[in-house]
Amino acid sequence: MKQYTRGIRDGIPIALGYLSVSFTFGLMAVGEGLAWWEATLMSMTNLTSAGQFAALPLMAAGGAWFEMFLTQFVINLRYALMSLSLSQKVDASMSTAYRLILGFANTDEIFAVAMSNPHLVGRAYLFGLATMPFLGWSAGTLFGALMGQILPASVVSALGIAIYGMFLAIILPAAREKKPVRVVVAVAVSISCLFYYVPGLKNVSSGFVIILASVAASAAGAWLFPVKEVESGDQ
Repeated sequence: MKQYTRGIRDGIPIALGYLSVSFTFGLMAVGEGLAWWEATLMSMTNLTSAGQFAALPLMAAGGAWFEMFLTQFVINLRYALMSLSLSQKVDASMSTAYRLILGFANTDEIFAVAMSNPHLVGRAYLFGLATMPFLGWSAGTLFGALMGQILPASVVSALGIAIYGMFLAIILPAAREKKPVRVVVAVAVSISCLFYYVPGLKNVSSGFVIILASVAASAAGAWLFPVKEVESGDQ
C-alpha cells in the first residue's frame, strides 16, 4: 500500500497536466459530432492524446478502418519501444497479466517518471502511478465534452486552439537545441504543406497525410543523422 500511495503522489502532476489537454479533446470531440459519453468512453479506453486527436478528423470524415489502423499504428508505435524499455525496469512482481494491463497506461509521462526511479519498480507503484493520470485524462475529457454543449461556439473554437499550443510547446524547445529535430520537423511540415496546397495531392485524406509525413520525416532523420553504434569495448 505504501508503494501504491507513492505512485499516486508521483502521478498527481501528470494528472493535472492531462486535465487541460483532455478538456480540449472533449471540446473538439463534441465539435466533431461525438456525444459527451462517446468522447469520455474514447478517453477511458485509449489514453493516447496524439492518437485520439488524429482519430477525430478521420471519424468525422468517415475514414476507412484500414486508414484508421495505419494512422494509429504509426502514431502509437513508440509505445511498443517504451514498453520494451520499461520491461527491464520492473521487478519480479510484474507477471505477464500485470504487464498487459500496465501496457494500456504506458504513456510518455508515466514512462518518464517510472524510468527516472533509481531502483526497480513494482506493480503496486506502477498501478498507483497510472491511477491519477487515467482519472485526470478521463475527467478532463468529460468536463470538456459537457462544457462543449454549453459554451458558445466562438468560445469552443478559441479553446480548441490550445492543443496546437501544446504541441508547439513540446516541439520548439527541442528544435531550438538540436539540429536533427529542426530538420525532421521541417521535413514533416513541408510534406504536410505539399498535400495541403498542391492541387493533385489535396484529395489525399488527412489520415494518410499523417502517415506519409511521419514515416518520411522519421526516415529522413534516420538517414541524415544516424545514431552511431557503440562498440562492445567502448565505455
